[in-house]
Amino acid sequence: MSIHLQFHRRALLGAPLLAASAPAFAGDEFDFDTPYDRYGTDSTKWDAQARIYGKDAIDVPMGISDTDFRSAPVITKALTARVRHENFGYLAIPQSFNQAIIDWNQRRYGLTINPANLLLSTGVTASLISGIRAFSPPGSKVLLLTPTYDGFLGPIRAAGCIAEESPLRFRDGRYQMDLEALDRHITRDTNTLILCNPNNPTGNVWTKEELLAVGELCTRRRVVILVDEVHCDFVTKGQKYTPFASLENRDVVMNSVTFKSASKSFNLSGLKSGWLFSDNPEYIRRIAATGHRVDMNTMGMVASHAALTGGEAWLNEVIAYLDANHDYLEKFIREKIPLMKYQKAQGTYLAWVDVTALIDKIGAEAQAVQAEKLRTGPGRPITAEAIIRDYLIREAKVQILPGTNYGHNGVGHMRMNLGTSRKTLTRALNNIASALARLA
Repeated sequence: MSIHLQFHRRALLGAPLLAASAPAFAGDEFDFDTPYDRYGTDSTKWDAQARIYGKDAIDVPMGISDTDFRSAPVITKALTARVRHENFGYLAIPQSFNQAIIDWNQRRYGLTINPANLLLSTGVTASLISGIRAFSPPGSKVLLLTPTYDGFLGPIRAAGCIAEESPLRFRDGRYQMDLEALDRHITRDTNTLILCNPNNPTGNVWTKEELLAVGELCTRRRVVILVDEVHCDFVTKGQKYTPFASLENRDVVMNSVTFKSASKSFNLSGLKSGWLFSDNPEYIRRIAATGHRVDMNTMGMVASHAALTGGEAWLNEVIAYLDANHDYLEKFIREKIPLMKYQKAQGTYLAWVDVTALIDKIGAEAQAVQAEKLRTGPGRPITAEAIIRDYLIREAKVQILPGTNYGHNGVGHMRMNLGTSRKTLTRALNNIASALARLA
């Protein structure tokens, strides 16, 4: 029977077209070691950087946080099957998609989601705009525990609100919660806090005790907690991800909304699919009342459904591979790049690298002051970390991002994306090591 007739028969029988997203056949092999060429696909990580700096200026872009691996075979198979049905009209979201989200969260994280309290979206960013609008009137403040994902600034601005940084405490090479600082930053016009768990860019996987402490403080001060857990699958060996919604204090859980997606776990950022949920039905009602739209992308839904129902084996291998990338980076820097320091992250596929010695070595602070004086156009302030970014592009042809992009206390650090093949990572590190050796 032809593909066309199979689809036609499914439609007549009332079976959802998502049935095409079955688990991959036994024998599929997952190759993460072979570098995968993403040029020519309008990739933000690769093509956009070539447009900014020049195609030959960067050997390895390690900025934008997506991964360079081929998709899980189950995703490619499901998308291919759906494309062969050559019609892409209005989408009726099948209940099986919501159920796949519920089953995934129960199976993988032990979370029970009430279907009535689950909302779909085109991704975490779009969801956060709705979440902020539901609880924070225009002109009010939204708290961020910095360093944290700079992409939160867009939703805050879109909701007409103001970002307020509450700095994490940096001690013994790790960032820690600073509850006293957080308490000081909560004022009458503070209604929400965005919490990143695990934290992008520092790699903190917050413990149950840390989450409880923040949750109890915010609940007492009547600040709603919006929890971005999109990096939750990437936890390194010896660490444990605690879903905020699993905390034992019911008052704290009821004061929160969790935002998730398959976009990081399965590298589906371009397909725009996500969801949010809360144990508090009133919070979900308020978010829905903001005009929150569920304009799902057909291909995004098909891909996410395939990932959640058949992609777990692929994901588990990716997690192990990226964990080894963290180990490799830590050893390489310790042995071959003395002007940098790196302590293995607890989670995410991002590395938070200490470049304090390199800043001092090339006089980046003074260069930043001078460059800022001469700057005439808009943009982020020029920091020592921005000077390091430009230096590494120029001397090593490697792009990593300034820590100050993620908050004022990201000083002395850079964010490096390890979501790539070991061969590509080795090329980047060898380039950096050779460039910095010339400074000796």
